[in-house]
Amino acid sequence: MKKMKQINIVLIAGILIFNSCKDKNDNFVFPSIEEDVELGAQVAEEIENDPDQFPILDEAEYSEAYAYLNNLLDYILTSGEVQYKDEFVWDIHIIENDSVLNAFATPGGYLYVYTGLIKYLDQEDDLMGVLGHEVAHSDLRHTTRNIQRQYGINILLQLITGEDPSQLEQIAGQIAGTAAGLSFSREFEEEADERSVEYLANTPYACNGAYSFFQKLLDEGQAGGTPAFLSTHPDPEDRVEDINTKAEEIDCDTTPLAPATYEDFKNMLPQ
Repeated sequence: MKKMKQINIVLIAGILIFNSCKDKNDNFVFPSIEEDVELGAQVAEEIENDPDQFPILDEAEYSEAYAYLNNLLDYILTSGEVQYKDEFVWDIHIIENDSVLNAFATPGGYLYVYTGLIKYLDQEDDLMGVLGHEVAHSDLRHTTRNIQRQYGINILLQLITGEDPSQLEQIAGQIAGTAAGLSFSREFEEEADERSVEYLANTPYACNGAYSFFQKLLDEGQAGGTPAFLSTHPDPEDRVEDINTKAEEIDCDTTPLAPATYEDFKNMLPQ
């Protein structure tokens, strides 16, 4: 009987811990939101300190381009669907590399978009689809959940308690080192795709904006050579279908806004 009571106490404690660590997306994520932001800041510092790999455009010199991009981001953040709109920093940067078709997100709302991707896309709706996808990776805390799976609760406890401060720096360095090639599970990619549709449903843009981007990548891949983006974003055929299915499911507008000003935005970037 005594042993049974002890087991029940342990089970109850476990349930309490589990429930207390559920986030706004109803996922079990042990690190707090503050720790997400702290980790993201560490990763951002690592990225800024490596201009050879990440040549970030200066915000003062390219103020018009940043204002334009932040305006697009605001449409997503004010959609009413971003769970951590107020808690995360939502800091976006443009990386100058016209040969890279990529964008990535790190914990706490730090977002990065390559000039190559911006210039590659045909219309603003496509970029909005990509931005929605990357915002979702941060908002759904995908990198943090990956770390939780990779390192386990014990390492995370050491980070939280400050028992091993060098561990945070080491993890941040690893994320920064692989940031441009961050790879998520099929589950996480599907979550980000679906959430992107939900974000854009409450904006003037085509809610399936991510679809046209992936379709163009597919078409070019079939024509010869596979774009590098697809190596870290698997199953593009299924994802194109899933994005459109989600748009039909929530009955959102798929008519592209396609403002002519997108070409002006491209011209604000280094040529």
